[in-house]
Amino acid sequence: MSYKEHKEMSPSCVRCAVLTTSDTRTPENDESGKYIRQQLAEMGHAVTHYNILKNDAGIIKGEITRLLEHNDVQVIITSGGTGLSKKDVTVNTVRPMLEKEIEGFGELFRSLSFTEIGAGAMLSRALAGVAKTKVIICVPGSLGAVKLAMDKIILPEIGHIVREATR
Repeated sequence: MSYKEHKEMSPSCVRCAVLTTSDTRTPENDESGKYIRQQLAEMGHAVTHYNILKNDAGIIKGEITRLLEHNDVQVIITSGGTGLSKKDVTVNTVRPMLEKEIEGFGELFRSLSFTEIGAGAMLSRALAGVAKTKVIICVPGSLGAVKLAMDKIILPEIGHIVREATR
């Protein structure tokens, strides 16, 4: 079956959880989380969960573990915690939870980011993978990075990724 045929057989609406990891963001100033939720809704996807979590590995792991058991979640998108500072623990927490990593996601994100910001793109540890047939995507917390990931990678392929993860 061709790539085009696979995409045509992919769900047009997926159920998503959006998690922002930050010690400073609130529902009022979480522009990245707001953008993710708005874009998903505009494209016909359902946001079934939204939460802001502290940069704490135990809290992040607990919330993702809980969401992996929900039937109303097919995709978990996290924003924040992908950098190199001590407080950036999202990637370190999520990676061991993955059964399969989608290496191309991080590679593609950094490649696209390089065209926008240059060599600083290498500092991003954007990550995606599959756990318990659910897709987990971790993107940087800046609004520019979120827009890049959502517009260029996630939204064009989200249904296809879900289809493949659940086969």
